Amino acid sequence: MPPRAEPRGRPAARDEHDSASARFIGRSRLIVFIAVAAVMLCAISLFLLGAVIAVETIWEAWREVLSGELSGTDATIRFLAIVAIMLKAVFFYLIGVGLFSLFIAPLNLTVSLGVETLNDLETKLISVVIVIMAVAFLERFIQWVNPMEVLIGAGALALAVMALVFFKIHTTREGQETRSRHDQDWARLEMFERAHETHDIASEAHVAGGEAGEEPRAGR
Repeated sequence: MPPRAEPRGRPAARDEHDSASARFIGRSRLIVFIAVAAVMLCAISLFLLGAVIAVETIWEAWREVLSGELSGTDATIRFLAIVAIMLKAVFFYLIGVGLFSLFIAPLNLTVSLGVETLNDLETKLISVVIVIMAVAFLERFIQWVNPMEVLIGAGALALAVMALVFFKIHTTREGQETRSRHDQDWARLEMFERAHETHDIASEAHVAGGEAGEEPRAGR
């Protein structure tokens, strides 16, 4: 016998999955929006600042080129400075969209960028930091004012990059990520789709057991 449909106009039953304290603590994640807004303002400011400096630098470079006062090395150094500003803007932008997706609501943008966990965000930020450091060193290398200072800077850069890469490799554990992927997906489903703040271990175990039971039949 099919279940009786609810009469139209009747209010839906209140979801009693969460207690009041659980809802309050769970929704407190929305305070992260303050940090997201601040970081995104920094990113937008850097993007705009970089664009203004780029226009000004290009105008000045062409004016000096036509008058024969600008060399290729000087122009390259100026443009590298603009690239460094834009990379710093990307750094802040990744932090903003990453925090929004992790704490407020999931975004397709972060999924396409491969930022689905806090560990993914750390990995992407480390990559951007390495590129920023490389651009800064390239700028000093092109200037070539003090060879010994450049050599010391190269050694310091190599050590810093090695440390960052070591941290990046050893914090990205594929086995642990694979084991916890189902837990993370289930938590996102409960939190964003069903508005449940309390982690339901029993329901998750039931779903996981059902999926495990279906796997052998799929191979028949």
